[in-house]
Amino acid sequence: MQPFQTLPAPALRRVRGILTDIDGTLTTGGRLPARAAVALEQLHQAGLHVIPVTGRCIAWAEILVRLWPVDAIIGENGAFYSRLRDGRLLTRFLDDAPTRARNLDRIRALGERIVREVPGSALASDQAWHAADLAIDHAEDVTPLPPDAVSHIVRLMQDEGMTATVSSIHVNGWFGQHDKLSMSRLCAAELLGEDLDIQREEWLFIGDSANDASMFAHFPLSVGVANVREILPQLPVAPAYVTEAAGGDGFAEMVEQLLAARSDRA
Repeated sequence: MQPFQTLPAPALRRVRGILTDIDGTLTTGGRLPARAAVALEQLHQAGLHVIPVTGRCIAWAEILVRLWPVDAIIGENGAFYSRLRDGRLLTRFLDDAPTRARNLDRIRALGERIVREVPGSALASDQAWHAADLAIDHAEDVTPLPPDAVSHIVRLMQDEGMTATVSSIHVNGWFGQHDKLSMSRLCAAELLGEDLDIQREEWLFIGDSANDASMFAHFPLSVGVANVREILPQLPVAPAYVTEAAGGDGFAEMVEQLLAARSDRA
């Protein structure tokens, strides 16, 4: 990883949009710092697209897309995206309603089993509001679990045919092969007419977790906030650049440098 300050200004000037993780990237200690909130507004005022991409549940996505100056929010690791159109909330699911209902029955049963079998684990506090995946708390409202316990949770999910990934706070599992990148492609194409394969050098991704791995691998302008260093052994591909600051301050650091590069062009 190279320091973010070394990212060439011409590359930053080409950026049309930002894809960003939420927990540990926009937030610090579970809260949105004032600097990060201001940075989101500055990106909006500069005319840049902003799409948070999170493992958080549909309730979070549908609330935050009303409150934040963003184009959309992708939730539950790519199960859907939520957006506003003429002030009305619209959510675009990947799976149809009957499929989601069947999967939720399986998710509830597996969640109960994992909590029984893995001491110290718990359903995420917002699990009741998940539409398409299972979130097991390993470090948010429980005492952080040891790595072997986290790995055991992942194996239990995979044994049931789930795709499983680890964020900074939860182990998430879902039925299907979608992830943050696949729904980012779909969301950008449907909402903005953008092709994230052809135009991948015009989008920047910033994150901090193992469930950001597909995004780090895809985007040349992939950025980790400083706390990404804590999970580097879990990443098959590290981000290309890393900020000096952690969490929301690292996000704000990225935005300040990005906007400064655009200002220099003017």
